[in-house]
Amino acid sequence: MAGHSQFKNIMHRKGRQDSIRSKMFSKLAREITVAAKAGLPDPTMNAALRLAIQNAKAQSMPKDNIDRAIKKASGADAESYDAIRYEGYGPGGVAVIVEALSDNRNRTASNIRSIFTKAGGALGETGSVSFSFDHVGEIVYKLSAGSADAVMEAAIEAGADDVISDEDSHTIICGFESIGEVSKALEATLGEAETVKAVWKPQNTVPVDEEKAQSLMKLIDSLEDDDDVQTVYSNFEVSDEVMAKLSA
Repeated sequence: MAGHSQFKNIMHRKGRQDSIRSKMFSKLAREITVAAKAGLPDPTMNAALRLAIQNAKAQSMPKDNIDRAIKKASGADAESYDAIRYEGYGPGGVAVIVEALSDNRNRTASNIRSIFTKAGGALGETGSVSFSFDHVGEIVYKLSAGSADAVMEAAIEAGADDVISDEDSHTIICGFESIGEVSKALEATLGEAETVKAVWKPQNTVPVDEEKAQSLMKLIDSLEDDDDVQTVYSNFEVSDEVMAKLSA
């Protein structure tokens, strides 16, 4: 029985992982379709599409899925998506920014408001929390791209603002307006980046205890589970001690 139970647990986890992967591919495909529809369906002539495809490949999205997402943009029945930003507060007053691509603003706003409310938070007005974040470009390279010093030198030459190198990757930060210019300069020196995207980086973080961390993680999971939501950002910080308890 124990073995059977263990097998069921493994299958459940695999099912959950497959579901998460499928949802991630769906969101990446939507970004590709929107980028292709906003410009030319040729990535060599459309910088936004090129970045969307690059980020999809970094997540091992199959080429067939990418091609279908591009073709979908030129179809007569192609949906029209709006990029929308929602801002609000999670449990404990923690700031949360939600970016969505929606073909129905009313549905998306209603769903996101409901998620915030159920989690003990509140949806605010546009601008209510974004002032405490910086909208910047984030360019991520694998460690194999070079040493920390080499990447730092390349980033300075490319006009980036900061580099964070750790045991997993090199993360290069630049101004939002200069993402294309900086990523192109880095590509000439370091090769193609793993991901290139605009992110909301908190100016300061808010430490939270175990209870608040659990509530906030549930809120973020619920938001990310919504089909219209692309990305979620927050300014809370979890200590290593609290993270160890949550992972136990």
